[in-house]
Amino acid sequence: MRTILAVDGGNSKTDAAVVREDGQVLGYRRGPQASPDHLGVEGSLDVLSSIAAELPVPVDVAVLLLAGIDFPDEEDAYREAAASRRLASRSVVGNDTFAVLRAGSERGYGVAVTCGAGINCVGVAPDGRQVRFPSLGPWSGDWGGGYDVGLAAVFAAARSQDGRGARTSLERLVPDHFGCRDSVELARRHLRDEVSDDGLYALAPLVLAEAEHDDVAGEIVDRLAAEVVTMARTALHRLGLEGAGVEVVLGGGLLQGGNGRLLHGVEAGLPETVVRVVPSPPVVGAALVGLDELGASAEAASRMRAELGDLVALSSDPVRR
Repeated sequence: MRTILAVDGGNSKTDAAVVREDGQVLGYRRGPQASPDHLGVEGSLDVLSSIAAELPVPVDVAVLLLAGIDFPDEEDAYREAAASRRLASRSVVGNDTFAVLRAGSERGYGVAVTCGAGINCVGVAPDGRQVRFPSLGPWSGDWGGGYDVGLAAVFAAARSQDGRGARTSLERLVPDHFGCRDSVELARRHLRDEVSDDGLYALAPLVLAEAEHDDVAGEIVDRLAAEVVTMARTALHRLGLEGAGVEVVLGGGLLQGGNGRLLHGVEAGLPETVVRVVPSPPVVGAALVGLDELGASAEAASRMRAELGDLVALSSDPVRR
C-alpha cells in the first residue's frame, strides 16, 4: 500500500508520522522545531531528514505543514528543496495552520485560527479556494498570541503602578514573574538586556487565569477574543461563506487551554458558525491531508485519527506552538 509522511512543525517542536493508506500508523516521532523562519529552508529540512531517518521511508507522499511558510513562493522554494532530500515521491507543502483546520474538520474545509506564540488564520472553501494572512507580527497588522498578550500584561502592570492606568493584580504578578521588585526595575533590567522577551510567552497563561477576577486582565483576554473573531470573520467573508454554518476550528496553546472567557468571547462573536477547539493533534491533520491526496476511505481516516492521536498523547514533552 502507498504511504504518507505527515509533518506538523510548530515554533517549538515537530511531530512526524508515517501512515499507510488504509489508516495504519507505521511510525511516529517528535523532534525539535523545524520552522524555516528560524532555521532557514535547509536547516528546517535537516531537522525533517533527521526525524525521517527514524521512520519507515521512503514514502509516496510527504505532507509538510510548517510554521513560517506563509506565501506561495515560500511553498515553492521549500517543495523544491525537499525534492532534493528524497523524502517522498512528491510533497505537499503549506503552513501548519492548515493542519489545525484539517484535524478539526471532517468536511475538510472551513476556517482555522491558531493562537500560541503568535496568531494565524487560514480558510478553505468547498471548491478548494484558500485565504490566508501574512501573520508576520505587527508589521503585517497582527495582534495576538503569547508574546502580545504577555507584552500587554507588562504594559498594564507598569501603568497600574504609576497611576496612569487602572489598578490590576498584574502590577504585582508581572514583576514577580521576572524576579523583579516592581515594573520600574523590570523596565530598567530589560533596557540593559538582563530580561529576555522570551519570558513574555509564559505570561499569557497568567493573564488568562487572572481574567476570571481582574478587570484589566479580562480586557486583554477580551481583546484577544475579538482579534480571533476578526480574523475568522474576514476569512469567511473573503471566501463568501458567511452564514453557512461553516466550521471555525481553534488551535494553539492559548485557544486550547480551555479558558471560559476567551472561548465564550469567540463563540459570541461568531454566532452563525460551528466553533470548536481542535480535537486532534495537528499532525493528524497533516496525515488527513495525505489521505485526501491518496483518495483514502473514511474508515482509513477514522482509524488513523484514533491511532495517531493516541501515540501523540503518550508523548509527555511540553508543547508551545
